[in-house]
Order: sequence, then C-alpha cells, then structure tokens
Amino acid sequence: AAGDLHSRLVPGVDDGARTIEDTLEGIERMTQVGIRKIITTPHVDASLVRDPEGCAEHMDHVDRAWSDAERAVAEKFPEVDFRCGHEVMLDIPDPDLEDERLRLGGSSFVLLEWPRIQLPPGTVEVLSRLRRAGIRPIVAHPERYVGFDRELELASEWRRVGAYLQVNYGSLVGRYGVEARTLAWRLLGRGWIDYLATDFHGRPHLKLFRRETVQKLEEAAGEEQISLLSVTNPQRVFRDEEPLPVPQLLGKHTLWARLRELLNLEQN
Repeated sequence: AAGDLHSRLVPGVDDGARTIEDTLEGIERMTQVGIRKIITTPHVDASLVRDPEGCAEHMDHVDRAWSDAERAVAEKFPEVDFRCGHEVMLDIPDPDLEDERLRLGGSSFVLLEWPRIQLPPGTVEVLSRLRRAGIRPIVAHPERYVGFDRELELASEWRRVGAYLQVNYGSLVGRYGVEARTLAWRLLGRGWIDYLATDFHGRPHLKLFRRETVQKLEEAAGEEQISLLSVTNPQRVFRDEEPLPVPQLLGKHTLWARLRELLNLEQN
C-alpha cells in the first residue's frame, strides 16, 4: 500500500478539510489511488511553542478535531492506517520540537517548511541543529521555494547534514508551474527525493495528482522510483526507519531537462 506524509485532513483547524465529511471524502479518494497509510499534517508555526498558553490551547483544539476524524476514519475505512503529525513552519531559527505531536505519527521525523515559500538564510544550520538533537527533518516541497537554486547546491547541503526531501506529486505534472516541475524532475535525476506526497488540502475540488504522476514516471522508466518514493519510504516512516536510497532517474524527462539546462547555459 502506498503511504502519504503530507495532507490537511484534520477538520476545521487550518486551510485544509473544513468538516468530517471533507476528511472522509479525501480519505476515500486516497484509497482509490492506492494510498492506505496516511500521516496527516495540520499546519503549525514553530514560534507558537514560545507562547505556552496559546500553544496548549491550539494543540488541544487540534487533538479534539483529530480524535473525531480518527474515529470516523476507523469506522468507515478500517483498512487505512491513519495517523497525525504536523507540518511545522519554521518562522523562527531555533524551534523546540520536543512535543511528540509535532512529529510524524509519533516518530522521530518532522515535516518542515519555511514561511511564504521563501528561503531565509541559515537553513542548513537549522536542519543540522535539529538533526543533532535527534530529530529527522523532512523538508516539504523544496521544488516550490522561490529562489531554490537551479544548481541544487542547497539541496545537496540539506542532504549532507541529514535532512530528507519530500516533493509533491503535482509538481511533477506542472501543478505549481514550469519552474517547480523542472526542479522536481532535476531532483529525481539526482536521486535526491526521498518521498512523494499529495500535500492534499482536504477540499472536494482539489486533486491528488498521484495517478497522473505515476503515469509520467512509468513513461520515464521510473517504476522503481515510484515504488520507493510512494510505498517503501513512506511506510518506513511509520516504523521510524530512515528512507532507502532512491536511484537516479535517467528517463527521457530528466534527459530532456538536462539538455535544456545545457542549452540555457550556452545562451547565457
């Protein structure tokens, strides 16, 4: 069964699912594309931990909504392993992530992003510090960040200090524009993606993009990659195990991306 580590399916706590009905509709669509292991990730700002009273109030609110969702999903979809974590926005450089509820399904992994799809300075140091503290950071959708360098030096540094990278299915089929698509395929070409995820925001009009992306990867001879990125490695998070290495994808998409890159360099 495929696994998913990035979604907003806790109802009424952020910009994701609004109601239990939204949650159940989203879970149903995930099962239809083969996803049966889900760690949903409501959004939270890392700075909230500095306000103990506000933090406790927010986390209690999420806990109550999560309990309702967990109960409803278990009743309607008993075959689904449904857990909760958070997507933590690093709006401060020294986050306290000791609260187990911030981790992915109680594991040592934490899904992280930076504010407003912008990269502040010092990201490598932040990830390195978290890793030394025993946290396994997963950077959400690196391909979508404004200023994420085309040479992928930052991705290389993140990986060097022990962070993992999660790319959105939709990025590989153009959901977030040409630049995000290009970067996603280039990361695949390097073998630097560890997980694919839906980043599904739990609304009936939104798409998952898993089926379309799997088709594109199969066309690019990426069957082994899709298995590792959407099945094996997400399942390993459920067991608190590090992801397996993903081979470089050398299919036609990445070869064309490399050729376009070379042509661009020659023109500049």
